[in-house]
Amino acid sequence: MAQAAAVAKPPAPPRRRRASATPRRLPYLLIGPAALLMLGFIAYPVISVFYYSLQEYNPTKPWRNGFAGFDNFVKILTEDPVFRDTLVFSAKWVFVEVGLQLLFGLALALIVNQTFVGRGIGRAMVFSPWAVSGVLTSAIWVLLYNSQTGVTRYLADMGIGSYGTSWLSDTSTVFSAAVVADLWRGVPFFAILILADLQSVSKDLYEAAEVDGASRLKQFWHITLPHLKDAIILSTLLRAVWEFNNVDLLYTLTGGGPAGETTTLPLYIANTSVDAHDFGYASALTTVAFVILLFCSIVYLRLSKFGGENK
Repeated sequence: MAQAAAVAKPPAPPRRRRASATPRRLPYLLIGPAALLMLGFIAYPVISVFYYSLQEYNPTKPWRNGFAGFDNFVKILTEDPVFRDTLVFSAKWVFVEVGLQLLFGLALALIVNQTFVGRGIGRAMVFSPWAVSGVLTSAIWVLLYNSQTGVTRYLADMGIGSYGTSWLSDTSTVFSAAVVADLWRGVPFFAILILADLQSVSKDLYEAAEVDGASRLKQFWHITLPHLKDAIILSTLLRAVWEFNNVDLLYTLTGGGPAGETTTLPLYIANTSVDAHDFGYASALTTVAFVILLFCSIVYLRLSKFGGENK
């Protein structure tokens, strides 16, 4: 009986080998060096800005350097009228630029999304300004606005305006001139993103809407716009941050003038650090600008319900 019980006893299950942890860690090991480099190039400058914002640091006046605490921030919020003026102009610049770029970019995306002869060439022409750098864009528009050889010269030849007029040196026209120059470069950004999202809209939705008798306007309002919601929110947020930090175009076109009419907060920071060598105060201005952008971005994403379901 004992022998029969021994024979009937099932064999012990084989031991499972522990899965090696190396394959799971391999992706992190591969991206580790790049992540460390990015951390070094991003984290170190950010920490340095926060550190110098609490310092009085001017290489041209070393006897005044030292710990300043929150004095720089107190000066910004209570004693610096230029900060308030540049902040107001920055808000105006971002609102006008992003609004117009979104409007024209949406219109261009809808146009080049249609089927027509030469659509490929048309798309290339629409998107090409986005490939031009900011400095080169500024150089092109400086030549176009030149009072001797630019647009104003040809308009004067046709009896419109007068010779020697410079739109970039006139306080009544400099803002509009700068807006047009930046529109030329910024509109393709919206057109590219919106067109990419338009490609994913099902044609069946439009066909069903046509069968139900919906007009083109109703199709756009109830099908196209809801589908583009997240793309529009993300593109406007990204472009608003970039426009707020716009320095190259305005610096090359106007240098912040005339009479400080086109000085944004980042341009004021650049002038404070590079021209005045007041790196402590410029770092404090940068910290304030960072907090403003972070707060506005969070509020915008919350109010717009980015990523939520379309009703």
